Amino acid sequence: MAILKIARMGHPVLCRPADPVEDPTSDGIKVLVSDMLETLADAGGVGLAAPQVHYPLRLVIFHVPAARAAAERYQDAGLDEDQGEVPLTVLINPEIEPLADDTAEAFESCLSLPGMMGAVPRYTHIRYRGVGLDGQPIEREAKDFHARVVQHECDHLDGTLYPMRMSDLSRFGFIEDMKRGLADDEDSGGEEER
Repeated sequence: MAILKIARMGHPVLCRPADPVEDPTSDGIKVLVSDMLETLADAGGVGLAAPQVHYPLRLVIFHVPAARAAAERYQDAGLDEDQGEVPLTVLINPEIEPLADDTAEAFESCLSLPGMMGAVPRYTHIRYRGVGLDGQPIEREAKDFHARVVQHECDHLDGTLYPMRMSDLSRFGFIEDMKRGLADDEDSGGEEER
């Protein structure tokens, strides 16, 4: 296993659509996933797409820790109770289908844009499908933070980074400064940002 170098915004591998994985059960894909898992653990993120580690393939890994899912609940979107923890998932050749027109805006960050965050609108309820490392189909519905993570990671497979989805670039900046600004808004009675 190895920790892979993460491509940053501006690298050509992040700017193009990724290629389909021909054989999800191949030894090469298993090694790549193993290295991606180690890289994700080292970076402390919740998801990683193969293009982010310089492999232009349609493959993502992600998980949703229970505490993070609860903290990121979008109560204002009128959604049902949070889905909770989602175990580590390897999703190959994924497809996403929105199940509602509703979107919610929340702050996202990305391993390919270190130190940055921005408010990104995303569908609140989706269905995704693909295959796992064993070649078996995976199909799930996702809401809230789970849906956001899947959409964020799958965007990498189409050459899209989250700032390209933003509708208001005044809500994009360095994490440290943005959090300070959000804390100042809360202290002055402003709405809490999610």
